[in-house]
Amino acid sequence: MFRGVFRLCAGRGRLGRGLSTRRGGSALDWAGKVSEIKKKIQSVLPGGAWNPLYDTSHLPPEHSDVVIVGGGVLGLSVAYWLKRLEKQRGAIKVLVVERDHTYSRASTGLSVGGIRQQYSLPENIQLSLFSVSFLRNINDYLAVVDDSPLDVQFNPSGYLMLASEKDAAIMENNVKVQRQEGAKVCLMSPEQLRNKFPWINTEGVALASYGLEGEGWFDPWCLLQGLRRKVQSMGVLFCHGEVTRFVSSSSHMETMSGEEVTLKRIHEVHVKMDHSMEYQPVECAIVINAAGAWSGQVAELAGIGNGPPGTLQGTKLPVEPRKRYVYLWHCPQGPGLETPFLADTSRAYFRREGLGNNYLGGCSPTEEEEPDPGNLEVDHDFFQDKVWPHLAQRVPAFKSLKVQNAWAGYYDYNTFDQNGVVGPHPLVVNMYFATGFSGHGLQQAPAVGRAVAELVLEGQFQTINLSSFLFSRFYLGEKVLERYII
Repeated sequence: MFRGVFRLCAGRGRLGRGLSTRRGGSALDWAGKVSEIKKKIQSVLPGGAWNPLYDTSHLPPEHSDVVIVGGGVLGLSVAYWLKRLEKQRGAIKVLVVERDHTYSRASTGLSVGGIRQQYSLPENIQLSLFSVSFLRNINDYLAVVDDSPLDVQFNPSGYLMLASEKDAAIMENNVKVQRQEGAKVCLMSPEQLRNKFPWINTEGVALASYGLEGEGWFDPWCLLQGLRRKVQSMGVLFCHGEVTRFVSSSSHMETMSGEEVTLKRIHEVHVKMDHSMEYQPVECAIVINAAGAWSGQVAELAGIGNGPPGTLQGTKLPVEPRKRYVYLWHCPQGPGLETPFLADTSRAYFRREGLGNNYLGGCSPTEEEEPDPGNLEVDHDFFQDKVWPHLAQRVPAFKSLKVQNAWAGYYDYNTFDQNGVVGPHPLVVNMYFATGFSGHGLQQAPAVGRAVAELVLEGQFQTINLSSFLFSRFYLGEKVLERYII
């Protein structure tokens, strides 16, 4: 659609260049008018430099083997592993569509960047173990010839999880699982906690678990930019636009129980261009839904969940945006350089930020306290009422803290069981998911991208078995729950 428009304009431009005068005007006058026309066009087109009207380089291609909806860390990780694992260089054409090209509202850049292995599910532990290895050896994966090496500023200060009396047994069992999977985690009594971290008030703490290796935090923005730079060097194409429609073909089949179901296959994606009402159709073989907090909406566009309630066709992707606040504060007498990422019994958390007694933190709200996700405005009263009292109780020095800044970001919140959704949809057979991680997608993105690429290229998981994260669990009612969530 766009290409036709631009070719027509380009043809007119070539005719115009053959004229020396127009309506009695001099060639100099006409050159001035052309210059003014160029300036007006330049002011409304993206980019700063003059581009001829027949340049369609900013448009998506008409064909792509794989279209990835969402250009955050998860989407870019899938793109990276598809290209890295392809059998022949250049065999797979990959397009990434991202509507927020500034990433100003993207979850990645607004995250606090934590990474841990302190989970109760073996799958989550394995995902994070690989991801931390990826971060530590990032230039083995993401280096680009003649470009400077990446430094994601990984700070291996560990996670310190605190448990009350009622959660102590759960924590103890979790640590057993974590050790079995290869994570380096130890248990600490309140007395051991006070000896190692004298700034902690251990009142109400029955047990603590402390990550000795492979846990801490890193720079999410650096990982995002590093992945983007690398996949571009591998030939992945990018488009700034929004997916507004999927064109599908359908076929009918009968299940073993006699239920008739409709199978769909997407063969065309419509991409609405930035600052335009026009769209570009892209023919494709595979669609990856990595749209984060908005992946539920993207699934609905594909007809997922539109059937009768209680059926597989009527089962929605239960992922929605949930707003979370992050606060930055300064405290001259606060904990020092050995401060870990601390998760309190109250659900409040914090970590050190830099070397100047600055700290990042927040608190997960209860269901009743969930803020309106319609905007990214910050509720400063939430810090005063729900966060600061818990921080000051756990770290007495924080009684004198001063908030310096605050922002809000989105979780791609899985309302069913707060764990990721990975793999193909059972009925829309060529739409694959990489979403719904509810706050830990960033830290697990390198491993999740590899898992999705394995499914696309090999038809099965090769390294980490994530079958428990398939979409079908929503229809079957099989929750995959973490015990002791932060």
